[in-house]
Amino acid sequence: MSKLLVSLTGLAAAGALTFGATGTQAASTTVLPAGHSFAAKLTGKATFVAGSTTMTCTVSASVPTSGANNTVPAAPGNHNAAGPVSVPVNPPTFSGCTTSIFGVNVTITSNATNGPWTLSLQNGTPATGGFTIPKGGVILKTSGLASCTITASPTGPTTVNGGWTNGAPSSLAIAGAPVPATATGGFLCPTGNQSATFSATYQLTDTTDPAQQITVTG
Repeated sequence: MSKLLVSLTGLAAAGALTFGATGTQAASTTVLPAGHSFAAKLTGKATFVAGSTTMTCTVSASVPTSGANNTVPAAPGNHNAAGPVSVPVNPPTFSGCTTSIFGVNVTITSNATNGPWTLSLQNGTPATGGFTIPKGGVILKTSGLASCTITASPTGPTTVNGGWTNGAPSSLAIAGAPVPATATGGFLCPTGNQSATFSATYQLTDTTDPAQQITVTG
C-alpha cells in the first residue's frame, strides 16, 4: 500500500528548473505571441509511478481566467537575452484519476496559497520548459482502504522539467520527473518524505487568437 501512496505524490511534480550547462550562459528566449493568453491541457494520460504501482489521470488543465495568469508577457517582457521567460499560470486541475490498487480512491486539489505557479520556457537545442509549483501547492487525499493526506512540494517551490516542441499546437512533454512530498495518515499510510515520478504531455493553445500558436524562439 505504501507504494501506492508514494506514486500519488507524483501529481505535485517539482525541483529547481535549470537551463543550460553549469557555467554556460543560457540562450536568448522569446515567447510569442506577446500579450496573448493560453491554455495548457493534458493530451493523453498523466501517469505517476512508484515501483510497480501506477496512478493515471485523464484530465488536467491550466486555463486563463482574469488577471495576468496564463498570459504571455507584453513586449519586451516576453524576451530574455540570457535565459528563460517565466509566465504565472493558474494552478492546474486534475480529474479522472484512478489507481492500480483496488479499493483506494484519490481526490486532488491545487492552490497558490504560498506563492504563484509558473511556466518557464527556454529556447535551445532542444527547447525546454517546466511548471513550478509553490510550497504545498498540491494536496492529495486518499480514501477507501487507506485514508492519507499527501502534501507535494512541502519545503518550497519545486519544478517538473520537460522538452518543448513548437507546433500546432505546441507541447511540453514531461517524462519521469522526480517528485518530493510528505505523507501523513492512519493505518497503511506511509509517513515522512516520499518520492515518485511523473509523466505527462500538455498542449498549449492560444486563447486570444486560436489561429496562432504559442512558440519559443531566440
